Amino acid sequence: MPEALDTLRSAATVRERCANITRAVEGGHSEHFTLARERLVGVVDRIEALTRSRYPTLNVPYHSRWRHFEAGGVDRKAQLDAALAGRTHAAQARSRIDLTVLSVLLDAGAGPLWRYVETPHGTSFTRSEGLGVASFHGFMSGQFSSDPGDPYRVDAAALKRLTTQQLGELFQVSPGNPLVGLEGRATLLRRLGTSLQAQPTVFGGDGRPGGLFDMLTHHGRNHRVAASRVLRALLDHFGAIWPSINSLHGEPLGDCWPHALAGGVGESAGWVPFHKLSQWLCYSLLEPFEWAGVTLTELDALTGLPEYRNGGLLLDAGVIVPRNAAAVDRRYAAGDAFIVEWRALTVTLLDDVALQLRSRLGKNSDEFHLTRVLEGGTWAAGREIASEMRPGGAPPLTIDSDGTVF
Repeated sequence: MPEALDTLRSAATVRERCANITRAVEGGHSEHFTLARERLVGVVDRIEALTRSRYPTLNVPYHSRWRHFEAGGVDRKAQLDAALAGRTHAAQARSRIDLTVLSVLLDAGAGPLWRYVETPHGTSFTRSEGLGVASFHGFMSGQFSSDPGDPYRVDAAALKRLTTQQLGELFQVSPGNPLVGLEGRATLLRRLGTSLQAQPTVFGGDGRPGGLFDMLTHHGRNHRVAASRVLRALLDHFGAIWPSINSLHGEPLGDCWPHALAGGVGESAGWVPFHKLSQWLCYSLLEPFEWAGVTLTELDALTGLPEYRNGGLLLDAGVIVPRNAAAVDRRYAAGDAFIVEWRALTVTLLDDVALQLRSRLGKNSDEFHLTRVLEGGTWAAGREIASEMRPGGAPPLTIDSDGTVF
């Protein structure tokens, strides 16, 4: 693999390039932002209060797609466990990984108007919770399996034949219930099917995402796996599914964008990788691996997730300050310099938040790693402050999404 691609698929590079942009902003070299770091104390106040109220014992779970499967106080994992009862731990792990990969790849911004109504009790869910619950039910009903005898799986054949209409029906999309980026999501899943099928040595003849379990644990024999290894496997083996907005050596870069302040050397210079969905997927895979007896190590090698809620928190709280106040009223594309810079600042500042929060809670990084900070946490604080500032809790920025980044 070319050295530049290798560099841009590293979580360490995410942190490095984001830090480069943050230093440039603090040095007055940005046309878009300044920082008011003194306001970070108030942000940590909010996060600490939320963390203590939501998790009084400070036993904070991972920031994971599995939290959305608990929406409405329903233990949907127990429903899946019952369906998988009697299977080997490896088979159960593959099924849970199948569900996790599917659901995370469907978890981009839903837009302010969409909602999902869960039957039979009629509870309505929006945004990430709605997407999680909808994808869970689609999985449980076998819509992503080509084997009628085994509905609780995802495989290449089913993904490749998935239509936008079918996905829209699953998500209850209608003219009165629009979902942002529906076509992009369907395309992404079809690309996933093609990619899985093209890698039988990793994902098996059926092309199941759950093959990651066998690859990373050597078929269950390795009981310790570094989180950075999981992320790298996701970037290496799922890289072809991302739209080729940006590419290098013919390889799609995914959530990786050019920026004048990025720094770096060689061919990778000037690029800022975020890999938000891939890192979100990596965080969400921690529990399926642990439930199968695997320990994930080096969790803080990953970064905070630069998206609407975490980044919105820092923007709404006035830590990240646009030089032009009217800039927040524009519509943006994911690759616009303003958005890349905002996301880079978010990654760096989340590390600073983590340090301050651990000090207040009396925890070290092993006890309270970044995924617990996010869950405790920053994401909930971002949603809370947005609801205080705007009707319906909309994020502070409007970004055109095809369902594959945010």
